[in-house]
Amino acid sequence: MIRVLIDNKNGNVWDISDIVGDLSWKTSRIGKAGSLDFSLIKGGLYELQAFQIQNGDIVHVTKDGKPVFYGYVFSIEGGSSEAVKVKAYDQIRYLLSSDTFVFENKRASEIIREVANKLKLKVGQLAETPYVIPEMVEDGQKLLDICDKALTLTLIHKGQNFVLYDDFGSLTLRNIEDMLVDFYLGEGSLLTDYSLSTSIDQDTYNRIVLYQDNKKTGNRELHVKQDSNNIAKWGTLQLYQSVDENKNQTQIEELLDQLATLHNRESKTLKLNAIGDMRVRAGCYVRVWIKEYGVNQPFLVDECTHKFDSVAHTMALDVKVIS
Repeated sequence: MIRVLIDNKNGNVWDISDIVGDLSWKTSRIGKAGSLDFSLIKGGLYELQAFQIQNGDIVHVTKDGKPVFYGYVFSIEGGSSEAVKVKAYDQIRYLLSSDTFVFENKRASEIIREVANKLKLKVGQLAETPYVIPEMVEDGQKLLDICDKALTLTLIHKGQNFVLYDDFGSLTLRNIEDMLVDFYLGEGSLLTDYSLSTSIDQDTYNRIVLYQDNKKTGNRELHVKQDSNNIAKWGTLQLYQSVDENKNQTQIEELLDQLATLHNRESKTLKLNAIGDMRVRAGCYVRVWIKEYGVNQPFLVDECTHKFDSVAHTMALDVKVIS
């Protein structure tokens, strides 16, 4: 059973479960806040003079007594129709504001905590990330982009992938290795429809060039790793980026290897429709078995949308291969 509460922050908490129409909860792994969309059916509680819903109100959603969503109303849309549309976001939404930060010798987990504390956001469990970032200078950048950059640097340098999300009102950082759900999606197990695509159009590179500016000589030194076989198949797809001038040759070669492992491959994306299970959200990974395509491996959930109506709970997932 879905239960939806509205807290007006003035001492009134309204249980609006009976007047909520279609409800959807969407989470994204990178760059977006979790969102909740629902409609309010006019009549009943909605008609009471004392009842009101305003931007900034707190929304709590639980299912069968278990926490699902905690966030804040950001838009209300009404008109002559019988329903009022409401959109709420979790705390991640506040990280879309911009600011300037300078970090030295900080872990991504420390950077996230510092950013959250400045905004006075509630912080829950933040797993300690392994990579100490020598320097990050971020001038007028979106705070969520700053956090994502720190996590990307951790992935590049240490090969460990972390996901930042809001866990029922608390910012949480976890290693995806700890977020494998204990079931699979496939024929005969929740899955109702699917489509598969492969691409080299985004985030695929078969030639990695790292440049190092030598302040003493004034020269730019280039370090290159490429896959001639994939260049012959796909053409040259080049990644060109700077590297810390203090890194030695061994460290640069390790970084080239790590970048090649991450980028010198096709991306494989599945779109899945399935019977809903609240254990699945963006950032977790789930094993998918589809006999037709020979798919039987874990996939990282990039986006997940749970939908609830009067008769069913379904979910739509965009997942990508992580092996």
